[in-house]
Amino acid sequence: MAITAKQVKELREITGAGMMDCKKALEEADANIDKAIEVLREKGLSKVKKKEGRIAAEGLAKFAIAEDGKSAAVVEVNSETDFVAKNQEFIDFVEGLAKLALDNDAADIDAFKALSFDGGTVNEALTQKISKIGENMNIRRFQKLSEPGVVYAGYLHNMGKIAVIVGIKTDALLDEIQTVGKDVAMQVASMKPEFLDETKVDQAYLDHEKEVLKQEVLNEGKKPEMVDRIVEGKIKKELKEVCLVDQKFVKDSDVTVEEYVANAGKAIGKDMKIASYVRFEVGEGVEKKEEDFAAEVAAQQAEAAKK
Repeated sequence: MAITAKQVKELREITGAGMMDCKKALEEADANIDKAIEVLREKGLSKVKKKEGRIAAEGLAKFAIAEDGKSAAVVEVNSETDFVAKNQEFIDFVEGLAKLALDNDAADIDAFKALSFDGGTVNEALTQKISKIGENMNIRRFQKLSEPGVVYAGYLHNMGKIAVIVGIKTDALLDEIQTVGKDVAMQVASMKPEFLDETKVDQAYLDHEKEVLKQEVLNEGKKPEMVDRIVEGKIKKELKEVCLVDQKFVKDSDVTVEEYVANAGKAIGKDMKIASYVRFEVGEGVEKKEEDFAAEVAAQQAEAAKK
């Protein structure tokens, strides 16, 4: 099969390999671009691996929920730029991975990447996307939720910059809890609670907050014998802000989130209680490289002066 200049150009743009290397790879792969990419990778001629060192802090989070609502999964895939995150091929890829997470029980991210996907493994599909789209990408995390007696609903903010799944313990069906579940998921997206309720509060968090508040109270000049009591009061107030069930419901500040859910259950004659939630915000906690153009120019000038 004759290899065209257009095919060579496309392969070169994807892989960064030399023109003649691209032509030979296409000939070896019978003009199949995807196979040619693999040929170049095998020969160490593709530049794809170099992309893997670049920081990927943009991307998308997507979730998938079973038809009966009894299980759900969420996944975050990072890219280098927001532009790529809006690429339909990238969107389809992330949605496909969310469905895969829902349909499987991978123990960790390595096991997830080893799952069969799109004719190969998840990891192979990821490498192909990096090659084709031209940016580093990373399947950062996933989580599957499935608990007896719990029905799940979700909410995507800003097309997938934040993905939230909420589990409602109830005998109600998915369509009966859909509105409630989405409302609570929107609450989680906007108010960013740190814990479900007081029983889930991390002891290290409590110890740290008590120490900070104690110092704050002492700095205010309060009597030492009053400090512990004041701190306890402040902690209780703070927990109502960081625990989901105790937060004021954003759509009706007269009730807490827990009361809103319970009232919704009473309205249909079926108990409802928030059992769990998971919130993925794209790039959360990823150390982003700060570009300092002035410093970069100065460094280049200094280097040039040495020559």
